[in-house]
Amino acid sequence: MFNRTSLQATAALASISLLAGCGLLADDEAETESRIVVGTTSSPTTLDPAAAWDSSWELYRNVFQTLLSFPTGSTTPQPDAADCRFTDSASKVFQCDLHEGLRFSSGTEVDAGAVKHSIERIRTINAEGGPNGLLGSLDRIETDGDRRVVFRLKEPDATFPFVLATPAMSIVDPASYPADRLREDGELVGSGPYLLDAYTEGVKAELVGNPAYKGFADRKNTAVTIRYFADSEALVAALKKKRIDATYRGLTAEEVVELSEKKPENEGLQVVESTGATIHYLVFNPEDPQAGKPAVRQAVAQVIDRGALVGKAYKGTAEPLYSMVPKGIAGHTTKFFDHYGDPDVAKAKRILRKAGVDEPVKLTIGYTTDRYGSSTAAEFAEIKRQLEASGLFEVTLVGKPWKDFQTAYQKGEYPVFGRGWFPDFPDPDNFIAPFVGKKNVHAAPYEQSEITRELLPESRRKSDRAAVTEQFERAQQILVEDVRLLPLWQGKLYIAASEEIGGGERALDPQTVMQLWELHRKTSW
Repeated sequence: MFNRTSLQATAALASISLLAGCGLLADDEAETESRIVVGTTSSPTTLDPAAAWDSSWELYRNVFQTLLSFPTGSTTPQPDAADCRFTDSASKVFQCDLHEGLRFSSGTEVDAGAVKHSIERIRTINAEGGPNGLLGSLDRIETDGDRRVVFRLKEPDATFPFVLATPAMSIVDPASYPADRLREDGELVGSGPYLLDAYTEGVKAELVGNPAYKGFADRKNTAVTIRYFADSEALVAALKKKRIDATYRGLTAEEVVELSEKKPENEGLQVVESTGATIHYLVFNPEDPQAGKPAVRQAVAQVIDRGALVGKAYKGTAEPLYSMVPKGIAGHTTKFFDHYGDPDVAKAKRILRKAGVDEPVKLTIGYTTDRYGSSTAAEFAEIKRQLEASGLFEVTLVGKPWKDFQTAYQKGEYPVFGRGWFPDFPDPDNFIAPFVGKKNVHAAPYEQSEITRELLPESRRKSDRAAVTEQFERAQQILVEDVRLLPLWQGKLYIAASEEIGGGERALDPQTVMQLWELHRKTSW
């Protein structure tokens, strides 16, 4: 039968994800019976954690360990390879004591030296597109014996434990990972819940349970095969033909809706919906003659109809967003709606005329065609339609593959461009700090001194992350006034599973990284 339910999220989750499938024919071997086959369109860009700040984290979480992690249901870092704490009142000295008996798949011990090596090589290599940007507050790493690691920070940073809990900070074997260069032989050595038994780039990864694993994960299967697909159409075809048990990442809004319909080919599926934390937004280039004008940015904000946008482009699989901090994260507000209200062309026209800006304003808007799913094209077509329907703008859309798009916006080629953000960790800091400062993720300097010199430092002194609401509400008010960033929508999370596959409701952590160990075949109904 088909069953649709709705859950309240216990943690901030992101991205449109779908788990669905059916049982595979089992033979007499227990491993074959327990093996889960999942599909995704997000293949790793590299097997070396020092080089990836992207969907490669999906694999890392399952084959490497981190000092801390986010077990299902937790929005604060919990012990994985170590017990950790700040040892000072200023949140500048963070100490981790490794658990005993941890070993890499190579057989060598996971010790303090390996932790120091793993994180220092991220800074030494400083790979383009890598995670070194997460370590901005780190001054130095010290070890005390084989099991104690001490992180000394340049300034107070209560978010540092969240950083250590990201898959970017995976612990690697010093004997297998050079201190000054990336490992590029297509293999890996970790101490996580699974071992990488075989890997073919862009095709599949074969994971088997790690018998020596000691950590928080309670593995409910013995093995997992991850199959990588070039597009969602092939992914869905494999799902319906029962060639995979489950799928995550890569499904379009139309496919989510179609798979939710009561029809014979969907028999036996259940779909669960909950709030996600993926956000999409517009970035304005301050150096552009038009987008650099506050009145132009304010007029765009006054015209955009988020309800129509998500309705047409995302078929209800997303919801309007009026804050850079999404619903479900401490500090979320609706300040853009409070300030601009409903879309109003007359108000937008008055804003432009008061500033002496001639109409129509010509804008080029860039977007990526392949990073956030095929619905992105429909999203920007609707943005163009809305802006031009106002009579106040003439819009040229430029869609490019992610690598070309990234190069273009980093060179300042777009007056306006669209970005999506998957949280590195579930804290409001991660929805504000990366976007401001002279060097930010948009390559568009945004030197807002009150945010960077007052609000963020003040919030980072507070280890109680529930007590930072005031700072982030003020930061978002500044963003509303500047309109350098314009939030559009946040994604909902969809998980669907066949009646044979259990654990789907627990399989995504607060970073929406798949915890494959939660998936299992049900033994009874």
